[in-house]
Amino acid sequence: MKILLLCAKAFETLEFSAFVDVMGWATEDYQGNISVDMCGFQKIVMSTFGVSVIADVLIDDINVEDYDALAIPGGFREFGFNEEAFDARTLDLIKKFDYYEKPIASVCVAAFALAESGVLKGRNATTYHLDNGKTQSELAQYGINIINEPVVIDKNIITSYCPETAPEVAFKLLEMLTNTEKMQQVKRAMGYNQNIE
Repeated sequence: MKILLLCAKAFETLEFSAFVDVMGWATEDYQGNISVDMCGFQKIVMSTFGVSVIADVLIDDINVEDYDALAIPGGFREFGFNEEAFDARTLDLIKKFDYYEKPIASVCVAAFALAESGVLKGRNATTYHLDNGKTQSELAQYGINIINEPVVIDKNIITSYCPETAPEVAFKLLEMLTNTEKMQQVKRAMGYNQNIE
């Protein structure tokens, strides 16, 4: 299985790394056989706090049929995140993944890229919840039913609150791609939910 990890300029490194780590643990220790391709608009993508990552593939070269899921970390709008997150190529990619009902996992304000593409209209979702729910109110203006919970799943789409939720989003995506038992194995091995039987 292959996940396309789309990193727009000014993405959050914590939100990015959760997908890499969870899928890495699933593959190396639990035969998950899930690879993650980092996708960018340029070969080198700079995060919000100045960490650069090298893209495996450029957005112009993506064939949706080659991937089983799409993951999008959020980022800081003040640093230009929306420039690439709202780019027509990003929105087209999101629409194609949704058309084929492939899982789409987003963290924090990456939900706005999904909203901008139109795939969230009339569906349940969430986004950054602090600051008196201001950002959630902005997302609601797209015709979205805001659920004030850390992680919200509506059919094939996962949205979440904030950076703290990134690992849980990655685990939910792993569960969608494999099964609950595999997800719980990896979660336990990584030190989460030690009480899972």
